[in-house]
Amino acid sequence: MGLGGIYEGWGEIVTVAIMAVALGMDAFSLGVGIGMKGIRLLHVLQLSLLIAFFHVLMPLLGLFTGSYVGHLLGQVTTFAAGGLLVLLGGHMVFNSFREGDGASRQMDHRTGWGMLLIALSVSVDSFSVGVSLGMFVSNIVLTVLAFGACGGFMAITGLLLGRRVSRGLGDYGEALGGAILLAFGLLFIF
Repeated sequence: MGLGGIYEGWGEIVTVAIMAVALGMDAFSLGVGIGMKGIRLLHVLQLSLLIAFFHVLMPLLGLFTGSYVGHLLGQVTTFAAGGLLVLLGGHMVFNSFREGDGASRQMDHRTGWGMLLIALSVSVDSFSVGVSLGMFVSNIVLTVLAFGACGGFMAITGLLLGRRVSRGLGDYGEALGGAILLAFGLLFIF
């Protein structure tokens, strides 16, 4: 292996690391918003593991779907991720100003469906990234495992950070967390 092969290998590692961090930032920002709403440690672990799983599964699905379909759906997945974050953020803001216990539990992070929707919303953009992985990445397994580890680590970091901050915010934590999610969703869309 010559000097060019060494640089090529490091270039691939750096590219994959940057892509993993970029995809993990969604999970981090979502985690901060949800953590500010209030979350138990068990749910932090469950949600982080589910996000890590989807950060492995979605790039693999994208890889197997093919370049044509990935090109066709690339922009749609970004809009879908943004739309889900806008819905979740809006729901959180709305519920923070609602009185009583009759709040809807459709996007509740404590339920299985809520966790599934949240994990999917931050992982759906990795589908389009997965489609392009086959063009230059030689070690697919290591790449998707790096995506999963980074997504899970950044999710747990965001959830714990948001959880800590929420203790000082009182009733406004859910509204602020929802506003953060709403802002990130709008950034995805526009």
